[in-house]
Amino acid sequence: MVVEKQLISKISWRLMPFLGILYLIAYIDRQNVSFAKLQMVDALGMSEYAYGLGASLFFIGYFIFEVPSNLFLEKFGASRWFARILVSWGLVTIALAFTQSAGMFYVLRFLLGVCEAGFFPGVLYLMTLWYPARYRGAMVGLFMIFSAVANAIGAPLGGSLLAMDGLLGLKGWEWVFLVTGVPAVIAGIVTWFYLDDRPEKATFLTAVEKDWLKKRIDDENSNLGTEGGHAFKALLDPRVVLMSVCFIGFPLSAYGLSYWLPTVLKSFGIGNVANGFLNIIPWVVVSVALYVVPHMAARARWQTPYIVIPAFFGAICLVLSAVISNQTLQFAFLCLAAGGIFAGQPVFWSMPSRFLRGAGAAAGLAAINSVGNLGGFIAQNVVPWIKDATGSTIAPMFFLAACLTVAGCLVFIVERLISRGEEQSQESGRIS
Repeated sequence: MVVEKQLISKISWRLMPFLGILYLIAYIDRQNVSFAKLQMVDALGMSEYAYGLGASLFFIGYFIFEVPSNLFLEKFGASRWFARILVSWGLVTIALAFTQSAGMFYVLRFLLGVCEAGFFPGVLYLMTLWYPARYRGAMVGLFMIFSAVANAIGAPLGGSLLAMDGLLGLKGWEWVFLVTGVPAVIAGIVTWFYLDDRPEKATFLTAVEKDWLKKRIDDENSNLGTEGGHAFKALLDPRVVLMSVCFIGFPLSAYGLSYWLPTVLKSFGIGNVANGFLNIIPWVVVSVALYVVPHMAARARWQTPYIVIPAFFGAICLVLSAVISNQTLQFAFLCLAAGGIFAGQPVFWSMPSRFLRGAGAAAGLAAINSVGNLGGFIAQNVVPWIKDATGSTIAPMFFLAACLTVAGCLVFIVERLISRGEEQSQESGRIS
């Protein structure tokens, strides 16, 4: 006999801390560019806009290779494919420390996106293999908490590494890339040996536990119909297409805020080290929000409000940060905005599992994430452009707020499409 909660706890203790640490490393590698910018712009003789363009090329490489990468993961297994992802992105991050020109910076940022493509949706795909549907939102929230921890760690780390300018003949921004790239290479090697590809191959589960989990997930997947398991059909599914467009607003506002926040604090006259430590605060707020909101949603019959309300709250806080002149209040509203931006995303990611499975889930999740993360490309180009056009470091928050509001509104349409599909599946099931 299998006790469900004990089995879920057993799986979670085995998977979530490890996957979370990998995500922590990934997020630090993504965000190190925002701190390196504080010195790198002058070192390479680049404008804010030119640097933002180079930083954003990560998302183009990510977009192009996201779906193929997730399909390779489904074919080769998580342990080998995640190991490849981690080692390759770690080596490219290290190479960024030796950037000599804007052109080299552009190429390496693009390659970093190529190398990392498939990691986040790969983890989402693993959730569909290891967890029954009712647990996935909370698990994604727990997983994403590590992104907040990464920002909390990365912020003071980035500021401290910049302060090492001149040590061993290296510039501060070079230390940023060297120190943040090495852990990814080490973690990739560990991943090859530690991570189980799927429950059937797990050595830490008993035969009874494996059989129970397989039957439970197979029963859930049997209600999704046959089309939900086909990769190509998933890419053309209107629900996937709309979710991809809808999701753009979340990474756009998230990356826009996290990328630009160090610059906002610098405009307040705050030094590099203090800047780094102040950047811990918004991610503490995010951590709390990522735990509380998905767990509340898991107990609710209708989960859409747990996506939309945090998004609208985040948008309001972004606007308030731009219209209030007091710097302390500006920073406080930016911290609250960060919580609103992230809180509903785990609940959002539980929606595709209502109609996708297998290769369809691998392709669909990757498509949603890859298109959505183009928001990062948009943010890292439009935000500095707005700053250059207005001369204000806080004015871009209006743009981020507008995009987050549109995303929140589109969630209602997504929910309606998914619910309609579920009604049709139930009706066809009754007929047959």
